[in-house]
Amino acid sequence: MVQTINEVKSSQSVERVGAFLNRVARLFGTKSFQPHRVFQGGHAQTLAAFAWPRQRRFKSVRDEERLFQTAADVKVLAHCRWQPNLTDHPTMIIWHGIEGSSASTYMLSTADKAFAAGFNVVRMNLRTCGGTEHLTSTIYHGGLTDDLRAVVRELIQQDGLSRLFLVGFSLGGNLVLKLAGEYDDNAPNEVLAVCAVSPSIDLQASAKLILKRSNWLYQKDFVRRLKQRLRRKHQLFPELYDISGLSSVQTLREFDDRYTSRAHGFDGAEDYYYRASSIRVIDKIRIPTLIIHAEDDPFIPFEPMLDPAVTTNPYILLIATKQGGHVAFLSAKPHLREVTHSSVKNQSAPNGSSTPNGQNSTPSQDPDRFWAENRAVEFCAMASAAFVNLRTEVFQKDCS
Repeated sequence: MVQTINEVKSSQSVERVGAFLNRVARLFGTKSFQPHRVFQGGHAQTLAAFAWPRQRRFKSVRDEERLFQTAADVKVLAHCRWQPNLTDHPTMIIWHGIEGSSASTYMLSTADKAFAAGFNVVRMNLRTCGGTEHLTSTIYHGGLTDDLRAVVRELIQQDGLSRLFLVGFSLGGNLVLKLAGEYDDNAPNEVLAVCAVSPSIDLQASAKLILKRSNWLYQKDFVRRLKQRLRRKHQLFPELYDISGLSSVQTLREFDDRYTSRAHGFDGAEDYYYRASSIRVIDKIRIPTLIIHAEDDPFIPFEPMLDPAVTTNPYILLIATKQGGHVAFLSAKPHLREVTHSSVKNQSAPNGSSTPNGQNSTPSQDPDRFWAENRAVEFCAMASAAFVNLRTEVFQKDCS
């Protein structure tokens, strides 16, 4: 009898994943985040990262557009960049935050780094984002994992991709963690690791924190863009969206209570926040997972990260930094990172050293100061090296 990969996961994965996450923790401990000397506080980090002049580096990027049919009346847009012989390479799927898109700078930057490290890269738009309001009559919400699940399924079944890594920023981080928790012990064999940067794992707590006076700029911007999106939806589907009271909405909670929750059958904002938050299922994650979160994040609270569902789950490594802001982590200087050639690029590294898993590696300097993006890519590369042979080992094992 051939033992299935899920049976191996249940009997061996805790020990194996624990050893891997400990190695990641030790390595990342040698390159801990040190903020830019000019941008020290949470607000300074967040705003500096947003304004940092790097967008023009990605202006020439022309990735392949692809539509995923995630429900009978729903399509979502992705931008894909494939390596030659794409099935020989791992694939990183990236999801953005609230009112972002596949063209958000951190999405483009992370994709660029991942592709350079040997990954296929799929930059996803959440439902209706990235100018895709016409592709569905519905709108997105912070716990809508059905779309993510459908994308993963298609890439496995249709494209034959065997090594997938799910990466999410902010609200996208909540989504990838929620999906991983919903998978429980039944995650696809092909999903090897998950990474979330500044994830809003407790939407209720996030909606409360952003009400602080010091966060008025972020809230005003999010609400403005959500209103614009709803007006566009009203133009396309006037019978579905009553915008008569839209101008009176001033906060995210008000918008979610009046529009987001009702559009998806929740009983108001409270019910939506509870049911859409990954904190409810994060204890069920059984995939190697990295969470990066700053204690000084201005509007996504750090306190939920201290929940035992996070801290006692042996499949989760939480890298908590004192500083870093929200999806920022603008560092004082780039760090050296570990590049595992044989698992990612399928080539030997000349004069490379051997990792504990027998893979060739060479040190490489981070391409920029964006520490969390670099650690996310490095984590996925290390996970690919650590678990690349698991499928072969499992399906060749005779348990009779």
